[in-house]
Amino acid sequence: MRVHPGRRIAAAPALALLLAACGQRNDYVAPPPPKVTVATPLKQPVTRYFEATGNTVAVNQTDLVARVAGFLQEIKYRDGDRVTKGTLLFVIEPEPYRIKLEQAKAAETGADASLKQLEAALQRQADLLPRGTSTQANYDQALAQRDSGKSTLDQSRVNTQLAKLNYDYTQVSAPFDGYVTARQVSLGEYVGGTATPTVLATIVQADPIYVTFNVSEQDVLRIRAAIAQKGLTQADLNKLPVEVGLQSEAGYPHRGTLDYGAPMVTQSTGTLAARAVLPNADRALLPGYFVRVRIPRGEPENALLVPEVALNSDQGGLYVLVVNASNEVEQRKVEIGPLVGSIRVIEKGLEENDRVVVNGLLRAIPGQKVDPQVQAAAAPAGGAR
Repeated sequence: MRVHPGRRIAAAPALALLLAACGQRNDYVAPPPPKVTVATPLKQPVTRYFEATGNTVAVNQTDLVARVAGFLQEIKYRDGDRVTKGTLLFVIEPEPYRIKLEQAKAAETGADASLKQLEAALQRQADLLPRGTSTQANYDQALAQRDSGKSTLDQSRVNTQLAKLNYDYTQVSAPFDGYVTARQVSLGEYVGGTATPTVLATIVQADPIYVTFNVSEQDVLRIRAAIAQKGLTQADLNKLPVEVGLQSEAGYPHRGTLDYGAPMVTQSTGTLAARAVLPNADRALLPGYFVRVRIPRGEPENALLVPEVALNSDQGGLYVLVVNASNEVEQRKVEIGPLVGSIRVIEKGLEENDRVVVNGLLRAIPGQKVDPQVQAAAAPAGGAR
């Protein structure tokens, strides 16, 4: 086939453009480094605490029992009432014991009158003996009768006291301020007639309240060293503040003071028993609660803190990611301290000027470059990890 000369001339420019395009280089352009948010650790005074778990315990808790036998005649309170010391709670049929008390008083009066008569007889014998109108035997007999009468009066007085004591026991009163549990007996029930005392109810003192907890042997050694260094006395220790929080509460809203520390470490557990006392007028704490306890170990000291979200962990322990001067990510092993709000104290592993990754942790890969976006301070930051 013959090609027209004009067509060959028209196709030449298109061929030249195609050849020129085939001669250009196709170079790869790397994407920009990922952006991450960094912040220097926050430096501020932090109070170090000894922390433990404990239980709330009533300062006083006593079973109210029937100390004499009889039928329960009156119940003078409502279940759960708050009562003051001396409030009458139960009455156990008092009449038989009142009669016995009157009998004892009558016997005491008779013994007293008899003793006076015997003393008068002894005095007459003492007057007659020097005159020779009475014998020594008569005097000795009068003396023996007087001494016997005196013993009878003493016994009568004891019987009166015992009868009055039993009569008083027919009225069961509150031994201290507190709350009385539901009664365990009914009106008309015979109580106190067995070798084991009948429990009528229980009274519990809720204000103040104790918090008991254990201190490990290691903490005991540390605390004793601090006490020796500061020259604290036992009176100073009893003024140490103690903070308590329930499992459902944020922080430690309840405050009291250290009240007691055991004089020895329990060998089987390696712990020392301790106790705090807290005011509890609003009954926010009830005996038997499981609580968190903390006690300041000393004055506040400067520390470095980072947001809790910046912490990661692997088989080697906890670490944070930092961005160095070349904008490369590094992994730093750290040792942590207490949590202050939502930021964590870093004991070891960080310097004051380190740039810690606080946001975009999934984009920060150790050994690779990033584009750090500086945050003002190591405040809590969210974002993908």
